[in-house]
Amino acid sequence: MYYQIYTKLSRSTNAIVISVYQRLAPEHRLPAAIEDGYSALLWLRSLAQGEQNEPLLSHADYNRVFLIGDSSGGNIVHHVAAQSGTADLSPLRLAGGIPIHPGFVRAERSKSQLEQPQSPFLTLDMVDKFLGLALPVGSTKDHPITCPIGPEAQPLGNLKLPPFLLCIASRDLIIDTQMEYFEAMKKANKDVELLINEGVTHSFYLNKIAVDTDPETDAETERLIAGIKQFIKNH
Repeated sequence: MYYQIYTKLSRSTNAIVISVYQRLAPEHRLPAAIEDGYSALLWLRSLAQGEQNEPLLSHADYNRVFLIGDSSGGNIVHHVAAQSGTADLSPLRLAGGIPIHPGFVRAERSKSQLEQPQSPFLTLDMVDKFLGLALPVGSTKDHPITCPIGPEAQPLGNLKLPPFLLCIASRDLIIDTQMEYFEAMKKANKDVELLINEGVTHSFYLNKIAVDTDPETDAETERLIAGIKQFIKNH
């Protein structure tokens, strides 16, 4: 599913896309995926420092590294960026974060979860089952990994974050919590932009059949890629 969208994104932005290998739940529960994402950054730093060699990245610009991920990957973007803000990654520079339809939720159902249409890529049952498998044993959806704006999470104002482009879909089941995150980021004086795709649902761009046959889905996918391209160009 991801190959077609990220190859298109790579061509559009003239960027090298690195896919991070992540250990899977429930054998490796969160924060394992976040640790794996951060380890990938440390690997890139070792390449930037000349400690290791990777011919495929010989033309990489380590001064402009962006984190990007969708759904639960959007959560990982936030937490890897937050962890990076506590370390010296030079000569690597984290230039931005792009969470797409991040899986931010609370233990209590939001209005959008109760009213928005469910889609093949996200249903309430999927949210409950996937997070039940992934979150630390005994945790609820109010855990900071899934609710970085909740009372259990570190205040956003205390985090050192790069510029963010938050991408959301107007018919996403979890749009309410995503918008809470955006407003909290703005209140904390973080550099965050908002890109809204209208009339589409969670991870709509992964539905290749819809992208190929539905003009609206295709147009919104192009809008998403264009917005990401502009964000990367600006940073």
